[in-house]
Amino acid sequence: MSKTTWNVDVAHSEVQFKVKHLVISTVTGFFRTFSGSASTDGDSFENANVNFTIDVNSVDTGQPGRDEHLRNADFFEAEKYPEFSFVSTSLRKDKGDLYKLVGDLTIKGVTKEVELAAEYGGTERDPWGNTKVGFEVSGTIDRKEFGVTFNSLTETGGLALGENIKILANIQLAKQA
Repeated sequence: MSKTTWNVDVAHSEVQFKVKHLVISTVTGFFRTFSGSASTDGDSFENANVNFTIDVNSVDTGQPGRDEHLRNADFFEAEKYPEFSFVSTSLRKDKGDLYKLVGDLTIKGVTKEVELAAEYGGTERDPWGNTKVGFEVSGTIDRKEFGVTFNSLTETGGLALGENIKILANIQLAKQA
């Protein structure tokens, strides 16, 4: 069976993260610049090879001062580690339109295996005849495991920032001719 390459259509995709702040509310941020691809046997995504890269400097929480803090040594060290990357080791159908996506996530030079849920949203042809596929990818990682350990205490001694980071990516892939 021939290999098919699918590239992330960045104009129709987004990558966001959510973290608890003061344990009472959630702050949402986005990474605005990213790229990725999948290689499949024919049009089946079972056992696809997925690669994804995020430009750390593209972090956007809607607050420029906070974004600058996230880029510096307290958090992402973007100057030293300008990219996050993900390389899949398996993608298998779980049930219905749900897949389990397992792979190696690298943040700040630390690589850990993560398991994400990938929900297949469908396949369509756009007005120009291009085949597009949609997935919503979600999961939770512990930022401390990747060396993102900065935190401060509240007046009552609680942690200002949650340690679990929710990841949510709405990805549209375009089939390459």
